This record gives sequence, structure tokens and C-alpha cells, in this order.
Amino acid sequence: MTALAVALVVMVALLGVLVAGLLRSHAEILRALHELGLREDGTFSADRDHLPPTRPGVPQPRPSSTPGTDVTGVKPDGSPRQIAVVGVEHTTLLAFMSTGCSTCGTFWAELGRRRNLELPGHDTRLVIVTKGPEAESISRLTDLAPAQWPLVMSTSAWDRYEVPVSPYFIMVDGPSGSVVGEGSGTSWRQVQSLLTQALGDAKLYETPGRNSPRDATAREESADAELRAAGIEPGDASLYPTAPPEAP
Repeated sequence: MTALAVALVVMVALLGVLVAGLLRSHAEILRALHELGLREDGTFSADRDHLPPTRPGVPQPRPSSTPGTDVTGVKPDGSPRQIAVVGVEHTTLLAFMSTGCSTCGTFWAELGRRRNLELPGHDTRLVIVTKGPEAESISRLTDLAPAQWPLVMSTSAWDRYEVPVSPYFIMVDGPSGSVVGEGSGTSWRQVQSLLTQALGDAKLYETPGRNSPRDATAREESADAELRAAGIEPGDASLYPTAPPEAP
């Protein structure tokens, strides 16, 4: 009986340690979820201005009210160039790239062979931004730069937009002058999906006074992008069923 009592005491003690560990782990999980914006109703806050710090090496998302700025610099031939980004009717997608970036090579090649690039949003203009002549190879840039897209060499633009890595893409809404999306990727499809989602999260075309056709166009382009990501191209037979779906 004594041995049995001792065994029971040991088992109870082990269970107590196990329960204490589970409670401590549960408390840590709740604290982490609260830092990520978990509300009392079980939903997450979408306020980007109060996001927790990111891991080292990962850029911290900027506040949603961050203003954009016009890009001023020079062309590869040294002549001055200024691109209006704020106070215009369209959206501008700034593609920050470099001649010495290995990942940028994919985007240089894709931008060079595509003339009708599907850009997120409505009436979006693409502008390539490199650092100034003091930080880039002019001869290399002349070989890489696609003629169909405007290019500005501007180290000051990299500094003002606080570009963390290259390639990096920042979308600025002209009428509001605010940054509405940003990020990086290894392919144009990834960047397109990222920025399309950012436009949806920003609810850019739901703002009172904005043109409703732009809202419809944005939704249509977003749907097209998702279909293409799933391998469904225009004219696919699955989009045109020959018979109505069966009733459940």
C-alpha cells in the first residue's frame, strides 16, 4: 500500500507539472496573438500602424498614411528627368531595381520582353528607379533598361522611400498621394499578386468620390490575376459550361 501511495503522489506531481506547463504555454500564445492584433471577438485588427516588430532582416511595413513623393533624377544619358507621382490621377508603381542585383535579372528580362504588362489597379504607370550614376554601371544599365518603360536614376528616391532591398516595388496612389502597397518577390506573378491584394486591403476604390468604374475594373483585374495564377487563361472551356449545374 505504501508503494502504491508513493506512486500516486508521483503521478499527481507529474500531472501538476504538465498542467502548469500547458497553462504557461497557453498564456504565451494568447499574449503573442494579442500583439498581432487579436480582438476580444476573435478577429484580427487590420491596422497596419500598430503591427509588432518584424524579424531581423525583414522590412517593417510602413504606416498606411505614409505619403509618397515625386521622383527626381537623371536618365542613363545624364539628362534630367522628373516623374510626377503625387497629385496625378493615376497610380504609379515604382520598381526599385539595380544592375548588380542577381534577383533583379529576372525582372529586367521580363520587363524587356513584355510591352503590355498587366499592372495591378486601374491606369497604373510603371517607373523603374535605380540608384544614381555613382552607384550603378551605366554601360550595364544601357544594356538592361527596356525602352518601353521610363527609367530614373535617383539615389534620393531610394532614401526618401526607405527602400530596404532590391528588387522592391512601391505603389503610390496619385490622388491621395499615399503609399498603398509595397513588397518584393522573385517573380512578376508574385509581385502582381502581392500588390493586387494590397489594393484590396487598402479599399482604394471604395473611398467616397472615387470613380466607380475604377472599382469595377480593379475587381475584374484582381479576378483575372487569380484565374491566371490557377492556370485558367481567357477562353478556357471551364469558363463556358455547356450545361447548367446540377441541383444538389
